[in-house]
Amino acid sequence: MLETDLLIVGGGPVGLYACYYAGMRGLAVAVVDSLPHLGGQTAALYPEKNIYDIAGFPAVTGRELVARLTEQAMTANPTVVLGEEALRLAEMPDGSFVVTTANENSIHAHAILLTAGIGRFTPRPLPALDGYTGTGIEHVLEAPHTYADRDVVIVGGGDSAVDWANALAGHSRSVTVVHRRARFRAHESSVAALRSSATRVLINSEISHVHGDTTLEAVTVRDCASGTTERIPATLLVPALGHIASLGGLLSWGITFSGKQIAVDTDMATSRPGVYAAGDITTYPGKVALIAVGFGEAATAVNNIAVTLHPDEQLFPGHSSEKLPEPAQ
Repeated sequence: MLETDLLIVGGGPVGLYACYYAGMRGLAVAVVDSLPHLGGQTAALYPEKNIYDIAGFPAVTGRELVARLTEQAMTANPTVVLGEEALRLAEMPDGSFVVTTANENSIHAHAILLTAGIGRFTPRPLPALDGYTGTGIEHVLEAPHTYADRDVVIVGGGDSAVDWANALAGHSRSVTVVHRRARFRAHESSVAALRSSATRVLINSEISHVHGDTTLEAVTVRDCASGTTERIPATLLVPALGHIASLGGLLSWGITFSGKQIAVDTDMATSRPGVYAAGDITTYPGKVALIAVGFGEAATAVNNIAVTLHPDEQLFPGHSSEKLPEPAQ
C-alpha cells in the first residue's frame, strides 16, 4: 500500500500546482489521475493552443504550461500514479483515508485534495475502430514535428480536431480531416485557417473501415450523401470526437455536490472532514472558472491542509523568495 501525507486526485494544471505547493509545505504527496499522462484536459484537448490568461505569460501553449507545471511539481518528489481512477474511499479510525483505485491498488493518505476538473473523461468511441487492436490510433498527440513522416487522418469537427489539423499542417506528410457534417463546431478563425491550409477536408463523410493488421495502413472514407467510398493512406488516426465526462466513484465519497461540482468553504474544505477540493470541480458564490483561480484555490487548500496535519505550523507559509535554495551537490 502506498503511504503519503496528501493524495491529490487529478493531475491537471491545478493538481500539479497543488503538488508543488505540498512539497513547499514539507508534505509527502501522491498524485493519481485516470489519464495515462499528466496535464489533464489541457494536455489532452488543446496542447498546441495558446492560453492568454495565465499570470506572467502574455501567451503560453497548453503543452508548455503543462511542461513547466510538471517541472515545478516534480520538486516535491511526488509519487505519480497514472491510468488509475480513484474509485472507493474508506476512513480509518484515526481519521486518515484509504483510497482504492479501479485496478484495486490502495493509497493511504492523511488528507485528500480533489482537483479532478470535470471528472474522469474518456474519448467518445469511433465505431470503425471496433475490434481493431493495432497501433496508429492516438487521442493525445506529441509535438507536431514528431509526425513529419506520417499520413494523418483526423476525425471530428470541434475545436480539438481543427486545432490538431492546423498544428500538424506543414509538419506531416499529409493531413486529412473527416467530418460527418457540413458545418464545423470549431472557432470560425480556426476553421478559416484549416480551409486555407494544405489539409484535405472531407465533409458529410465518415470513416467506415480501418486497414492494417498490427499497424494502421489506410482508412476507407464513405460519403454520407452519395454512399461512395475512397481509400486514403493513413499511418495515424486521431479520433477527436469529444469526451464523455463522469465523476465516477467520487459521487459515493459522502461529499456534498451541487450539480456536478463540489461545494467548498473558504478554506476549500468539502463537507467531509479531511477532504478538500480546488479548481473546476469546486463551486461557491462568485466562483469564476479560470485556471488562475484554480491555482489560488490549490494554494489555499494545501496551506490549510498543512496546518490541519501539523497544528504547530502557521497557515501563512512565508514568502517563497525567502526560502533558502537547495545546497549545491
